[in-house]
Amino acid sequence: MPKFLLILLFVFLFVRFVLPVLLRMLLGRVVRKQMKNFGQQFGTEVPFEQPPTAPGPSTGGVHVDYVPPKQPRKPQGFKGGEYVEFEEVK
Repeated sequence: MPKFLLILLFVFLFVRFVLPVLLRMLLGRVVRKQMKNFGQQFGTEVPFEQPPTAPGPSTGGVHVDYVPPKQPRKPQGFKGGEYVEFEEVK
């Protein structure tokens, strides 16, 4: 019985921690190979690669070009809407 539980524990730990890492590595390798094959068909080595962009200003701050003027949501003398009577239709 203890031998069975020990084997069961090892299988659980393998499936829980080791198997996902192995599958990620295998799937990543397959995806890279497919991307390379796809790129060779169209004359590029690595398809879907973003071209390098010029780095922006490195001041570390945020620059906002336009800030809309603030408008109050309700007029100051607003006491509520007008009452509308209605009948519920069944």
